[in-house]
Amino acid sequence: MDMAYEGNETRGLACLLGFKPVVPPNPLRRKPWKLNKALYRQRNHVERLFRRIKGFRRVFTRYDKLDVLFRSFVSFALSWLLLNSANRS
Repeated sequence: MDMAYEGNETRGLACLLGFKPVVPPNPLRRKPWKLNKALYRQRNHVERLFRRIKGFRRVFTRYDKLDVLFRSFVSFALSWLLLNSANRS
């Protein structure tokens, strides 16, 4: 979800599917909800992880036709990122 799609319908559907919508309310809303800033920070970490995964050309352009091959390369990319982050520490 994004602030542009933070309507009641989208938010309700996300809750119904078991997700926790972590989007700041539109400042023009009459009844804004309380924003959980700790969860919002975690959302930022997740979005940055997806950006790093998309840095792998094979993931970004999706050369693999089979889902199994695509998922295995995403797993490889995550492993590579984890190992590189461990080496930097």
